[in-house]
Amino acid sequence: MPGPDRQYQAVGNSSPSSSRVDLVPRTPNNRTSFLDASPYDSNRSRVPSSVSSKFSLTVNPERWNIVLSPNEKEPDDHLHNPDPRRDHSYDNRFVVSRRGIANMGCLVLLVSALLGLFAGYPIASYFLSSIQSTSGGYNLGGTNATGQVADIGNFGLIDKDTPEDAYTLTSLTDGMTEYELVFSDEFNVDGRTFWPGDDPYWEALDLHYWQTDDLEWHSPKAITTKNGSLQITLSKQDAASNHNLSYQGGMLTTWNKFCFTGGIFVASVKIAGSNDVVGLWPAVWTMGNLGRAGYGASLEGLWPYSYDTCDVGTVKNQSRSGVPAAAVDGTGDIYNSGALSYLPGQRLSRCTCSGQSHPGPVHSDGTYVGRSAPEIDVFEATVSGTTGQVSQSGQWAPFDYQYIWQNTSENYIVYNTTATSYNTYMGGAYQQSTSSLTDTNQGCYQLNGTGCFATYGIEYVPGFAEDDAYITWINNDKAAWTLKAAGMGADSKTNISARAVSQEPMYLITNLAISESFGSIDWDALEFPAIMSLDWVRVYQQKGSTNIGCDPTGFPTAAYIEEYSEAYTNPNYTTWASYGQSFPTNSYLGEC
Repeated sequence: MPGPDRQYQAVGNSSPSSSRVDLVPRTPNNRTSFLDASPYDSNRSRVPSSVSSKFSLTVNPERWNIVLSPNEKEPDDHLHNPDPRRDHSYDNRFVVSRRGIANMGCLVLLVSALLGLFAGYPIASYFLSSIQSTSGGYNLGGTNATGQVADIGNFGLIDKDTPEDAYTLTSLTDGMTEYELVFSDEFNVDGRTFWPGDDPYWEALDLHYWQTDDLEWHSPKAITTKNGSLQITLSKQDAASNHNLSYQGGMLTTWNKFCFTGGIFVASVKIAGSNDVVGLWPAVWTMGNLGRAGYGASLEGLWPYSYDTCDVGTVKNQSRSGVPAAAVDGTGDIYNSGALSYLPGQRLSRCTCSGQSHPGPVHSDGTYVGRSAPEIDVFEATVSGTTGQVSQSGQWAPFDYQYIWQNTSENYIVYNTTATSYNTYMGGAYQQSTSSLTDTNQGCYQLNGTGCFATYGIEYVPGFAEDDAYITWINNDKAAWTLKAAGMGADSKTNISARAVSQEPMYLITNLAISESFGSIDWDALEFPAIMSLDWVRVYQQKGSTNIGCDPTGFPTAAYIEEYSEAYTNPNYTTWASYGQSFPTNSYLGEC
């Protein structure tokens, strides 16, 4: 048997089929001992040496060329060999050094800055920032369709070009009450345009005003500013390129952008055409913001109501099962089978059942406030013989018997009977009208005048007789006539209650149109293009009683308009039903 100091290796013969194995002593190959033989030694291998074998250590640590005795010191021993006597001087020192304080200070500053940026600043901004109200508007402070900003010198409600002596105005009704300017536009910047998104306050319509059988297409192309005034042009057009209509006109409004409730609205106007040729339809007027002029679905059941009572006045045709008799006795509109009313009923009435869609608010008894889109016309220009006149009126619903309002001397006041007369047109099946005709300043016309501008306007206090409400119409910078709210009081014949002088937020409208429904047209004498010019528009309210904005707390509109936005943006919806909606249920009809 081989001894323990021997190692053997098997060596095979040359024949692969042979099974004999020879045991041959394994020698140390001239090394001092077997300890010197590293398993990585190149001499053990029959293959060439590799890179790894060059850097391999032998199994004998004595050949590693390092200090193996713990008694021998190395240069870095002080890093890991503690010395109590040497370290004692450090143990009693203050643990925080100046360098440590500096490091901690930097960390504290960094953390504080991050907290301030991502926590403190947003919180402070939330509680301290003042967010400008859009007042129900879509543009200034709200939504601008194109992101453009109008070049009108400033973005305030008061035009910087308005002279300071126009900042206040005394009531033309009582001659005492002081009013202050809340909105103005002087139109001094030429070249303004009024496509959607172009202007913070005004927007021109792009549609056919079918409600009054107009012969023109209203286009933003017809409206601009020139020579320091707003100009609306009515012109002949090729019908093939003008929506199959032979005329192009313009209508400009502040709908859902600027509204006011009560006050004085005045405009300086040069009327289109001549003072002795009939056929044009220039107008300046106002309407409640819940109805958008030209958009039939938004208007149905709201125009021209101004009513806050739950009774027969809120229902279709202003009658129920033939009651009251005054509504069905054939003494109404002679052009509509003698019917008193063809209105569909007040869509947002005080009779609206609880839980139905309604903009609110709610009375103390839980019923909704009656809401609507009233109309007050500053003027509609016409001609009587060879004299230019303006019809200045209010439109109402529900209707008095035979459309005769209580025009007593207390309720109907004319300031100059020579210039102003009662308008015999009192309405029809779709509206009741309170109107007077007043001679204009004959020089303030486009073609045969002196080039002057005349001031037209309205002054009104919202509400009922108990609120001392009234409307005063202004012609040539003077009061023309006044309607007291008592004139639109209850009517026992038609079983309706009082109608209010508009309490709704009202927006401004001006347009130039042509329609045979307004009156006869002298086609031979009319000259085109016809241009109506507005030098400026201004709105005043009593000092300390400012109420501007299209979404006031007492008469909100924004949420309702947003909910039914297509009715206010798509003129192809001509009725509420065509928009796919139905009127809210009515408690008077027992529908709740």
